[in-house]
Amino acid sequence: MKAIAFTGMPGAGKTEAINVAREMNIKVISMGDEVREEAIRRGLSLSDEITGKIADEMRKKYGADYWAKRCLAKLSDEDFFVIDGIRNMEEVEKFREKIDELILVAIHASPLTRYERIRKRKRYGNDMGIEKFREREKKELSWGLGNVIAMADIVIINEGSLEEFKEKVRKILS
Repeated sequence: MKAIAFTGMPGAGKTEAINVAREMNIKVISMGDEVREEAIRRGLSLSDEITGKIADEMRKKYGADYWAKRCLAKLSDEDFFVIDGIRNMEEVEKFREKIDELILVAIHASPLTRYERIRKRKRYGNDMGIEKFREREKKELSWGLGNVIAMADIVIINEGSLEEFKEKVRKILS
Protein backbone atom coordinates (compact mmCIF):
# COMPACT_ATOMS: atom_id res chain seq x y z
CA MET A 1 0.00 0.00 0.00
CA LYS A 2 1.31 3.46 -0.99
CA ALA A 3 -0.03 6.89 -0.06
CA ILE A 4 0.77 10.52 -0.61
CA ALA A 5 -0.19 12.79 2.27
CA PHE A 6 -0.73 16.50 1.70
CA THR A 7 -0.12 18.89 4.56
CA GLY A 8 0.20 22.63 4.95
CA MET A 9 -1.16 25.65 6.70
CA PRO A 10 -4.78 26.72 6.09
CA GLY A 11 -5.18 28.23 2.63
CA ALA A 12 -1.94 26.76 1.27
CA GLY A 13 -3.73 24.66 -1.35
CA LYS A 14 -4.45 21.26 0.18
CA THR A 15 -8.04 21.18 -1.07
CA GLU A 16 -6.95 22.04 -4.61
CA ALA A 17 -4.34 19.26 -4.46
CA ILE A 18 -7.05 16.84 -3.33
CA ASN A 19 -9.30 18.00 -6.16
CA VAL A 20 -6.52 17.11 -8.62
CA ALA A 21 -6.27 13.64 -7.05
CA ARG A 22 -10.02 13.16 -7.41
CA GLU A 23 -9.88 14.33 -11.05
CA MET A 24 -7.26 11.61 -11.57
CA ASN A 25 -9.63 9.07 -9.94
CA ILE A 26 -7.32 8.53 -6.97
CA LYS A 27 -8.93 7.50 -3.68
CA VAL A 28 -8.86 10.34 -1.12
CA ILE A 29 -8.95 9.99 2.65
CA SER A 30 -9.79 13.36 4.23
CA MET A 31 -9.04 13.93 7.88
CA GLY A 32 -11.06 17.15 7.73
CA ASP A 33 -14.07 15.21 6.47
CA GLU A 34 -13.79 13.02 9.56
CA VAL A 35 -13.84 16.09 11.80
CA ARG A 36 -16.80 17.58 9.91
CA GLU A 37 -18.61 14.23 10.16
CA GLU A 38 -18.16 14.37 13.94
CA ALA A 39 -19.54 17.94 14.03
CA ILE A 40 -22.60 16.86 12.04
CA ARG A 41 -23.09 13.85 14.32
CA ARG A 42 -23.16 16.27 17.26
CA GLY A 43 -25.50 18.68 15.46
CA LEU A 44 -22.91 21.46 15.49
CA SER A 45 -21.87 24.12 13.00
CA LEU A 46 -19.23 23.35 10.38
CA SER A 47 -17.37 26.61 11.01
CA ASP A 48 -13.59 26.46 11.24
CA GLU A 49 -13.85 27.54 14.88
CA ILE A 50 -16.18 24.66 15.84
CA THR A 51 -14.39 21.99 13.81
CA GLY A 52 -11.07 23.16 15.23
CA LYS A 53 -12.41 22.77 18.76
CA ILE A 54 -13.72 19.28 17.97
CA ALA A 55 -10.40 18.23 16.42
CA ASP A 56 -8.53 19.53 19.47
CA GLU A 57 -10.94 17.95 21.95
CA MET A 58 -10.75 14.49 20.36
CA ARG A 59 -6.95 14.61 20.14
CA LYS A 60 -6.75 15.49 23.84
CA LYS A 61 -9.28 12.81 24.79
CA TYR A 62 -8.11 9.92 22.56
CA GLY A 63 -4.54 10.80 21.56
CA ALA A 64 -2.83 12.97 18.98
CA ASP A 65 -3.23 10.25 16.34
CA TYR A 66 -7.01 9.90 16.83
CA TRP A 67 -8.03 11.26 13.41
CA ALA A 68 -5.44 9.09 11.65
CA LYS A 69 -6.82 5.98 13.39
CA ARG A 70 -10.33 6.97 12.39
CA CYS A 71 -9.26 7.39 8.75
CA LEU A 72 -7.34 4.12 8.70
CA ALA A 73 -10.42 2.28 9.95
CA LYS A 74 -12.18 3.25 6.71
CA LEU A 75 -9.50 1.87 4.39
CA SER A 76 -9.91 -1.45 2.66
CA ASP A 77 -7.52 -2.83 0.05
CA GLU A 78 -6.42 0.33 -1.73
CA ASP A 79 -3.04 0.06 -3.45
CA PHE A 80 -2.64 3.82 -3.74
CA PHE A 81 -4.48 6.72 -2.15
CA VAL A 82 -4.06 10.30 -1.01
CA ILE A 83 -4.43 11.61 2.55
CA ASP A 84 -5.63 15.15 3.15
CA GLY A 85 -4.94 17.15 6.27
CA ILE A 86 -2.26 15.57 8.46
CA ARG A 87 -1.62 17.96 11.35
CA ASN A 88 0.94 16.31 13.66
CA MET A 89 3.80 13.81 13.70
CA GLU A 90 1.77 11.27 15.69
CA GLU A 91 -0.65 11.10 12.74
CA VAL A 92 2.28 10.70 10.33
CA GLU A 93 3.67 7.85 12.45
CA LYS A 94 0.27 6.14 12.73
CA PHE A 95 -0.09 6.17 8.93
CA ARG A 96 3.51 4.96 8.50
CA GLU A 97 2.75 1.98 10.77
CA LYS A 98 0.00 0.82 8.41
CA ILE A 99 1.19 2.01 4.99
CA ASP A 100 4.17 0.49 3.17
CA GLU A 101 5.24 3.77 1.59
CA LEU A 102 4.05 7.20 2.73
CA ILE A 103 5.26 10.29 0.90
CA LEU A 104 4.62 13.49 2.83
CA VAL A 105 4.05 16.56 0.64
CA ALA A 106 3.95 20.01 2.23
CA ILE A 107 2.22 22.80 0.36
CA HIS A 108 3.59 26.24 1.17
CA ALA A 109 2.20 29.70 0.50
CA SER A 110 2.92 32.98 2.25
CA PRO A 111 0.64 34.09 5.09
CA LEU A 112 -0.78 36.97 3.04
CA THR A 113 -1.58 34.67 0.11
CA ARG A 114 -3.22 32.15 2.43
CA TYR A 115 -5.23 34.83 4.23
CA GLU A 116 -6.58 36.18 0.93
CA ARG A 117 -7.49 32.67 -0.25
CA ILE A 118 -9.34 31.89 2.97
CA ARG A 119 -11.30 35.13 2.75
CA LYS A 120 -12.42 34.20 -0.80
CA ARG A 121 -13.53 30.68 0.13
CA LYS A 122 -17.19 29.83 0.17
CA ARG A 123 -16.90 27.82 3.39
CA TYR A 124 -18.92 28.70 6.47
CA GLY A 125 -16.95 30.73 8.99
CA ASN A 126 -14.20 31.91 6.64
CA ASP A 127 -15.22 35.57 6.70
CA MET A 128 -12.54 36.10 9.34
CA GLY A 129 -10.43 39.15 9.98
CA ILE A 130 -6.67 39.05 10.31
CA GLU A 131 -6.81 38.43 14.08
CA LYS A 132 -9.02 35.34 13.70
CA PHE A 133 -6.69 34.15 10.94
CA ARG A 134 -3.69 34.49 13.27
CA GLU A 135 -5.55 32.65 16.05
CA ARG A 136 -6.30 29.80 13.66
CA GLU A 137 -2.65 29.70 12.58
CA LYS A 138 -1.53 29.43 16.22
CA LYS A 139 -4.05 26.65 16.88
CA GLU A 140 -2.83 24.62 13.87
CA LEU A 141 0.80 25.14 14.86
CA SER A 142 0.00 24.12 18.46
CA TRP A 143 -1.04 20.71 17.10
CA GLY A 144 2.46 20.23 15.65
CA LEU A 145 1.73 21.16 12.04
CA GLY A 146 5.02 23.06 11.74
CA ASN A 147 6.93 19.86 12.55
CA VAL A 148 5.01 17.92 9.89
CA ILE A 149 5.76 20.58 7.27
CA ALA A 150 9.44 20.59 8.28
CA MET A 151 9.64 16.79 7.85
CA ALA A 152 8.01 16.72 4.39
CA ASP A 153 9.62 14.61 1.67
CA ILE A 154 8.50 17.10 -0.99
CA VAL A 155 7.59 20.80 -0.73
CA ILE A 156 5.40 22.54 -3.29
CA ILE A 157 5.53 26.34 -3.37
CA ASN A 158 2.04 27.58 -4.24
CA GLU A 159 2.34 31.27 -5.04
CA GLY A 160 1.61 31.14 -8.78
CA SER A 161 -1.53 30.45 -10.78
CA LEU A 162 -3.95 27.67 -9.96
CA GLU A 163 -3.04 25.86 -13.18
CA GLU A 164 0.69 26.00 -12.35
CA PHE A 165 -0.06 24.52 -8.94
CA LYS A 166 -2.28 21.78 -10.37
CA GLU A 167 0.46 20.81 -12.81
CA LYS A 168 2.95 20.44 -9.94
CA VAL A 169 0.47 18.20 -8.10
CA ARG A 170 -0.23 16.09 -11.21
CA LYS A 171 3.51 15.41 -11.59
CA ILE A 172 3.75 14.20 -8.00
CA LEU A 173 0.65 12.01 -8.28
CA SER A 174 1.68 10.43 -11.61
